Parts: sequence; C-alpha cells; structure tokens
Amino acid sequence: MQESEPAPNFELGAHDGSMVSLSSFKGKKNVVLCFYPKNHLFACPSKKVFKMAQSVIASYDDIVSTDSVLFAISIDTVESQKKFVDEYGVPYKHLSDTKKDTCRLYAGLNIAGLPKRCTYIIDKNGLIRKIFRDISVESHGKEILQTLRQIAESSV
Repeated sequence: MQESEPAPNFELGAHDGSMVSLSSFKGKKNVVLCFYPKNHLFACPSKKVFKMAQSVIASYDDIVSTDSVLFAISIDTVESQKKFVDEYGVPYKHLSDTKKDTCRLYAGLNIAGLPKRCTYIIDKNGLIRKIFRDISVESHGKEILQTLRQIAESSV
C-alpha cells in the first residue's frame, strides 16, 4: 500500500471486548494504526514496544484533540492485549490480529512471522495520508501529532 491510496477495511477484536471496524470511522475521524510485533517479547523488542507506547501516550491527548482515534495492533490475543493495557495504563485500544491478516496486509511480516513496526495515518475520507516505517520510538508520538495537524490544516 502507498500513501494517497484507500485504506482497506478490517474488523478486529479489542482488549476491552469490543470489535473495531476501520470503515466505521469513515467520514467521522482520522485513524492512526500503530502496528508492532508482540507484547512482552524478551530483550530489546519488548523495550521498544514500551518506549513507543510511552511516546504515544505522552502525546495521546493532543492526538485525539485532532479529531482522531488511535489503535495499536499486534498478533497478541485479546487477553494478552488486555494484560498489556492494564499493566502499563495505556489509554487507547489495542487490537488483536491472531490470524495475522490485517498485520500482513498493512505492516507485512518479518522472517519470524511477526508484524513489522509501522504506523499508518488514515484521514476521514479513508485515504492513507502517511506511512511511518522507520520509527524513532522515543519521538513517534510527536511525529504522529505533527502529521495529524498537517492533515487538519490542509482540510480547512
């Protein structure tokens, strides 16, 4: 997928037991999709997941103030997502893609079969406006916010 293309719809279960469908936000909200490999991995990747979550959490209130919703997506089960969200006090929904269909379509999978770390920003019209593939985990929340502000300014 490329920027300016329509984002394919998906429906995934969230850590709170709800179902989230991308199409339900069309015409209503910008959508941020943060793909990451897995919760509670050993060593470095686990630290990256937590650092990225901290960066996004620090900017979360500003992100949602841009008329946007944000979701984190991995191949973890709903139960594992709930445990991660509760453990770290994450304010946004974590979606479970145990079949790997959405992760494969959007992020792609690495050699170990885990989703690659990337973020998609989709505007209210359902178009992909930005894809982050090389993510600086410490500043990613600010990068997301800057892009959403640019989208808001261009739609005025």
